[in-house]
Amino acid sequence: MTDMLPKVAEYLAGRDWNDVPLMHGRNFAVTPLAQGEYNLNYLITSDSTQLVFRVNIGSQIARDDQIVYEYKALDLLRQSGVTPRPHFVDDTRRIIDRGILIMDYLPGETLDYNRDLPQSAGLFARIHQIEVPPEKNHLIREDAALSLIFEECTGLLRQYFESELADPDIRQYLIDLKEWADSARANEKYYQQDPWPCIVNTEVNSGNFIVNRENGTVHLVDWEMPRWGDPSQDLSHFCSPLTTLWKTDWRMSPSQKRDFLKTYCRQIDDAHLRDTLLERVRLRDPFVYLRGISWSAMGWVAYQTRFSGMKNPDTWAKLQQYMDLEFIRSLFDPMMPESVK
Repeated sequence: MTDMLPKVAEYLAGRDWNDVPLMHGRNFAVTPLAQGEYNLNYLITSDSTQLVFRVNIGSQIARDDQIVYEYKALDLLRQSGVTPRPHFVDDTRRIIDRGILIMDYLPGETLDYNRDLPQSAGLFARIHQIEVPPEKNHLIREDAALSLIFEECTGLLRQYFESELADPDIRQYLIDLKEWADSARANEKYYQQDPWPCIVNTEVNSGNFIVNRENGTVHLVDWEMPRWGDPSQDLSHFCSPLTTLWKTDWRMSPSQKRDFLKTYCRQIDDAHLRDTLLERVRLRDPFVYLRGISWSAMGWVAYQTRFSGMKNPDTWAKLQQYMDLEFIRSLFDPMMPESVK
């Protein structure tokens, strides 16, 4: 990240910023903030103004205009009050040969599932009810959501099924589960026949939330790959044990999940969505879980074979926890027919 610092400083100094009121006439200091697989994030500071200068270095959705896609999504969400406001985007790649986004810096801490569920439910309700004019809707549409997940899982699971390292009992359970999912994905007609499309984030793990205890706010800050889809996409993912356990030891109980969804529904204006939400989530859950386990199965094999990077011990420990037959059964058996159990 430090290699890019001079370029960021040069970029900031090379503009008058008349088009960005928060930045006009200011000199900014630049410090590294965070690095992800697809972005480099820098904190730019001038007096009391702090912003995030984001340099895009890759795309999870195979888009050359990744940074513009993200900016437009944040712009659609500008009035939500629970996402960073975007202030500037540049995809010309002149001074810096990458896409650039400048947005709000939101200080705080990551989500605490024990404390922050009610506010999180409200956050999702606000995001999902943002109205998007058709002419401004650039978001990728999830027209066949369950089939998309199934096809992704098929590729991931193949790597586990073909590995000599695979546990025979787990392999057979996942084969049976995949066969069930191939049939059950026909349930996506429910979403097609009764659509309730909205902005969905798709990456709602606890690390993508910023909680400011002093201000009493919760923001969802990572918007690399939003979609135009069903609210159940975010809600199932957020409640999934595979999501909550990834960075914590916390697993949502059935009663906590019911309370979370009730809190969400109380803040939804549309009666039809309130009435159908539980069914939408019920149909989505096993596919969200299957995606998580399929990714874990692939990662479990890769960490022991072709993975050449630095192995994160926490990630490896979590993959081992997830690739345990008893754990996998705890996810799927309550939802599966006897033929799969």
